[in-house]
Amino acid sequence: MVDMSVILLHHGHIRLLRKAAKYGEVVVGLSTDKDIEKYKGHTPLLTWECRKEILESIRYVSAVVEVPYIITEAVLDEHGVQFLVHGDDNFNTISEDRLIILPRTPAISSSMLLAYNRRVKIIPYATDSDCVAQRL
Repeated sequence: MVDMSVILLHHGHIRLLRKAAKYGEVVVGLSTDKDIEKYKGHTPLLTWECRKEILESIRYVSAVVEVPYIITEAVLDEHGVQFLVHGDDNFNTISEDRLIILPRTPAISSSMLLAYNRRVKIIPYATDSDCVAQRL
């Protein structure tokens, strides 16, 4: 399993998924909208369903399942996965024998891109798309 929020998909996510696929089928554990708001402090730009749709279109992804923001071994067991694959910023409480840590792609993160967008206002307008998350 690769756990993700995918509040803004970027090349670092794709590189992680590509590397994870070398270990077998990739199940993405996708954080809920409520957990993203709770742990990251903001509503995701896109709803869980639309983030799931995006991930399902990536060739390295076999399945996308709903998971809490903090992954435990019970979550892995519930979804029948052997390992958690994560970047080297891992904070999940998984034993070392079930954890595969891969280096993060340098100089990129969704949080960095969102902060830049807020400062520069690249997307200055509202939309009524059903994929854009509403405030929880």
